[in-house]
Amino acid sequence: MNQMRKKFDKEFKQKAVELSYARGNASEIAEELGIDRTLLYRWRKEFNQYKNNSFPGHGNPKMTDLERENARLQKELREAKMERDILKKAISIFSASDGKSTSL
Repeated sequence: MNQMRKKFDKEFKQKAVELSYARGNASEIAEELGIDRTLLYRWRKEFNQYKNNSFPGHGNPKMTDLERENARLQKELREAKMERDILKKAISIFSASDGKSTSL
């Protein structure tokens, strides 16, 4: 039969990782929490790599602080370029309709 996939929230994962480091035996902790030990090892690996940015949930990508800042700056740059292009078009429209370019 189909088994329903268990979902764990960010706080549960962080507490499980912290507990596994505090007590030292990840396999034992995984058994106590009712999760597979490979899952706990995966959570530990992710937490070591991304620290507070680990376990973003809902399909959001895992990023380091530097990657997150880079993504924010790239988004800001895209928006600034779009605003610039809109202003260029507006200037060309208004300058064409100010009467200087008419041939009467």
